[in-house]
Amino acid sequence: MTGKPAILEIVNLSVKYGNVEVLHGIDLTIREGEIVAILGANGAGKSTTLLSISGLVRASGGAIRSGDTELHRLPGHEIVKRGIAQVPEGRRIFGTLTVEENLNLGAFVCRDAAQVKDSRDRVLELFPRLAERRHQLGGTLSGGEQQMLAIGRALMSRPRILLLDEPSLGLAPLLVKAIFATLEEINRAGVTILLVEQNARAALRLAHRGYVMEIGRIVLEGPARDLASNAEVQSAYLGGKTA
Repeated sequence: MTGKPAILEIVNLSVKYGNVEVLHGIDLTIREGEIVAILGANGAGKSTTLLSISGLVRASGGAIRSGDTELHRLPGHEIVKRGIAQVPEGRRIFGTLTVEENLNLGAFVCRDAAQVKDSRDRVLELFPRLAERRHQLGGTLSGGEQQMLAIGRALMSRPRILLLDEPSLGLAPLLVKAIFATLEEINRAGVTILLVEQNARAALRLAHRGYVMEIGRIVLEGPARDLASNAEVQSAYLGGKTA
């Protein structure tokens, strides 16, 4: 992946909530076709990093770029139009809308009905369980099905970069394995993935590279395999030395 061009660059990014600075000048690069994981404890700044890329939290300093586009200057809907979609923590699906209606909302940047149908067909092929429940209300789905729906909704905009915030949260181990296998499939189809995940073991197994954040700063970065064998990472995030 090292020969691939950067598809997303974060340079010296700072973010404040009121007078409190929560990101302290972070640098992060995502290359085309990669899966990159951001690890860290609660409050490390992982979610804020994703929200900044999506334009839902404004930068107080630094830059976020995709090619020649300065994303930190754009509103969220314009960032989606430029091929970046986020799957939020907690899924945030619309419980009173059907599966199909939730998916259609993800295609709000597309005005071509045939393209929307094609995107929906692709998502339902990727997640057969959603196809079976396409007329069911989102609020009646299981946690795993809701996570599939949240990912499917983000894919409806045909993103080049998919941002995921804690996709394994609250899911049983078998479902986590299935969701991560699907993410691998999405990546093989050409979508670059940036993943925030507290299940560090699963994240590093999936990712090509990773970053470790502590209190708004990046303290470690490197190939996922190297991070998985790093003694500090093992102690803090992997429950001690792996077998």
